[in-house]
Amino acid sequence: MIGLVYNASMNYKVIGGRKLSGEVTTNISKNAAVALLCASLLNKGKTTLKRMPKIEEVRRLIETLVSIGVEVEWQDNGDMVITPGVIDLSHINRASAERTRSIAMFAAPLAHVFSSFDLPAPTGCNLGKRSLGAHIDALARLGIHIHGDEDAHTYHVESGEKHSAEVVMYEASDTGTENVLMAAAKISGTTTIKFATANYMVQDVCFFLETCGVKIEGIGTTTLTVHGVADIDKDVVYAPSEDPIESMFFISLSATTHSQLTVKRCPIDFLELELLTLESMGFHYERSAVYLAENGRTRLADLILKDGTLKAPPEKIAPRPYPGINIDNLPYFVPVATQAAGRTLIHDWVYENRAIYYMEMKKLGADLLLADPHRVFIDGPTPLHGAIIDAPPAFRPASIILIGMLAAEGESQLNNVYPISRGYENLHERLCKLGASVEVVE
Repeated sequence: MIGLVYNASMNYKVIGGRKLSGEVTTNISKNAAVALLCASLLNKGKTTLKRMPKIEEVRRLIETLVSIGVEVEWQDNGDMVITPGVIDLSHINRASAERTRSIAMFAAPLAHVFSSFDLPAPTGCNLGKRSLGAHIDALARLGIHIHGDEDAHTYHVESGEKHSAEVVMYEASDTGTENVLMAAAKISGTTTIKFATANYMVQDVCFFLETCGVKIEGIGTTTLTVHGVADIDKDVVYAPSEDPIESMFFISLSATTHSQLTVKRCPIDFLELELLTLESMGFHYERSAVYLAENGRTRLADLILKDGTLKAPPEKIAPRPYPGINIDNLPYFVPVATQAAGRTLIHDWVYENRAIYYMEMKKLGADLLLADPHRVFIDGPTPLHGAIIDAPPAFRPASIILIGMLAAEGESQLNNVYPISRGYENLHERLCKLGASVEVVE
């Protein structure tokens, strides 16, 4: 079995205030990678996923897959070969499963294997109460019923009579939509999913399922029509697309540090409104002609990021389902706003306490006012200074503090950076190649 390799005590020592330069290439999407690992359980044949990101979230899922009898080979070139054997949940690696919310996406694929089973309840990011209600309600309409057991910290799944249906998602949940897609894929007949999210990772799951022989109409829209098949048993190769949220990290880094960077292979359809908002703040960039990702479907572009005199945007910045500003991209406007003249309002209405984590930027000298658990006012521009900060237990808030430290004059230390390692591969090494000073310390 693949052992636990994460080190929650790893820290970053940062010498900030440097202008950065050079180019960086966007890696494969974290959220697509973990969803496709779950979707591979639908296939009795061999699934090869190309260039999978070497991040902790992926490692936790691999450890869980191996513990239930799935053979996983991670090749030197990054490709991952997954061969499901005889699935046995009796020795599931609970420690790994509980460290990733993606374990919830085992429910649908395993419902095609077992009529009754238990899964460890996920923990993952601490972003307040993140209900699985969207999954539970939608899957129930297909005959898959999930019940939580708080004492055992498990989810019990019953899947007797599965059937196609029309499903209306009461929440545009990415993982909820993916779970319903995976359930519908192996239910004969036609399932319609309304108020589905059209986000990048959902599109990757759709493209993968099409490779497996499942016909899906409406990809990229909020209504998906899935023509399920009785079984999937074939050798398939699929290349997940690049991560727009990682692209956004480097875009935010460029704007906050007033550095000129080139970010290659950006999924441009999932960044256009973010870039338009940054333009309204005085940020300048050029983009290349559009070309296709290795999956032949996702549209990419290279971005040449330039310096600019930043000002607060004319309107508040808030997320919306695609094609709005991505909820995971919203935090990256926080460090930018600290360097923009005027007052910026960030409205993080989705999560119950993520905006509270933004307040950690005050330790770097940022001028933030928490209006309520969802809204933060940021006044700028403000010179930032070094500080010692414990990373929040959530991925995006931890990474924006790192951006702030790179912009701050002097030495900083970001402690316990496991949340960043969950989603970014070798981030400190990539930053150093751009001229940053980021050192791993114990």
